[in-house]
Amino acid sequence: MPDTLRTDDPDAAAAPAGAPRDHWPLATVLVVDDEPGMRHFLEKTLAPRVGQVMSAASAEAADDLVRRHRFDLVVLDIALPGISGISWLKALRERGFAGEVVLITAFADLDTAIEALRAGASDFILKPFRVTQIHNALRQGLERAGLRRENWVLRRALRQRTPAADGLVGDSIAMRGLQAALQRVAAVDSTVLLSGESGTGKELAALALHHQSPRAAGPFVPVNCATLSPDLIDSELFGQAQLAGSGRPGRDGLFVYAQGGTLFLDEVGELPPAQQASLLRVLEERRIRPVGSEQEIPVDVRIVAATHRRLADEVEAGRFRKDLYYRLQVVEINLPPLRAHKEDMAALVAHFIATLAPRLGVPPIAVTDDELGYLRQYDWPGNVRELRNLIERSLILGALNVSALYQGLARQDLRHEAQAARPAAASAALPATTDLNTLEKQHILAVLDSVGGDKTRAAQLLGISRRTLERRVAEWRG
Repeated sequence: MPDTLRTDDPDAAAAPAGAPRDHWPLATVLVVDDEPGMRHFLEKTLAPRVGQVMSAASAEAADDLVRRHRFDLVVLDIALPGISGISWLKALRERGFAGEVVLITAFADLDTAIEALRAGASDFILKPFRVTQIHNALRQGLERAGLRRENWVLRRALRQRTPAADGLVGDSIAMRGLQAALQRVAAVDSTVLLSGESGTGKELAALALHHQSPRAAGPFVPVNCATLSPDLIDSELFGQAQLAGSGRPGRDGLFVYAQGGTLFLDEVGELPPAQQASLLRVLEERRIRPVGSEQEIPVDVRIVAATHRRLADEVEAGRFRKDLYYRLQVVEINLPPLRAHKEDMAALVAHFIATLAPRLGVPPIAVTDDELGYLRQYDWPGNVRELRNLIERSLILGALNVSALYQGLARQDLRHEAQAARPAAASAALPATTDLNTLEKQHILAVLDSVGGDKTRAAQLLGISRRTLERRVAEWRG
């Protein structure tokens, strides 16, 4: 062991192979020091704690490693043969390297320390140092790196804020079953596949699962696979190594930003075949390889995937890998459509009014029991997302936007009529059942009947004037 290391403390011994990481973040560390003994010691003591350590004896050799691999933290000696540690650090920062750098040296004064910090060092340690001293410096550096990733995730979430942040709402049998299933699955670290129609709240369920899991303190990183450019999916998910001569720094992928937390892959059924194979390898090996890199990076991430497609059908059609499907389907949870739990309508409407009105800066609206009954007549093909959008429009207009709902009900009635007519189409064509005027008449009369003939109330629900309603009824009954 080199004489620049003090061994008179209980933590001097390196952790044995296979020892627990003692809550250290999973990371990749580069040690740059011209003393073989120091490199060997730091590799031996850090590898079991952080996961992966590489080393170099000079800045030139280290530069080659940084161009080909990704590092969370660099332990850098100032006095190196050839390019000095501080000069190389300045070059690294100019190229965009954002990782933590801890400088170590046996010879330093105040001016050197100031120069090191100005060059972009995260910490500065004098040799000889205690093992606990270097451990604390590295642990704090990795924690700072983790905070930067969390800040990036939070900023991204704010830029891409979606209705999924509103929370699971409902006390129906269907929703209680969903909440119980999420709570059971949250306790284990298995991969979860969330299935269900669009708009049922799959990101919402994934977020609830994350917050109830042991990973709740880590980041929740959502990504919609359907919106990723096919040419950029690999770099978005796995990162990009610095390309030699390009002048552009490398970048981390979403798997790195999700370290210690949950990566939510929405619409995973939209991934192209090549990326399906890459995702399968990550699930099997728990390691990623950034684009352009020769080095694999260990990752500690829970995968929650979601799709509105039936992946079993996609497998049968040859559009989705069977082996990946089985890897994702360790636990599958199906989210119910809104039409299957309309008893939650009142709670959902109240929730959306309470959360959206302050965001929009408008007063809340009142929704009567009759209007709730009217909402329950609709099948909501867009599910909870469609209901939320209706409430948002209604808040802007200052009253329940029944005209939009009326159009939806008219389309729904047309669909139902067409479905009812289909079995009899072979024996007798009934073109009148698909006539929009007839459907309008049937719907208006049904609304009138539902409010006991109160034309004023019916006109409000239909979004038309009482005079127009009376004229239409007079025409039909005249």
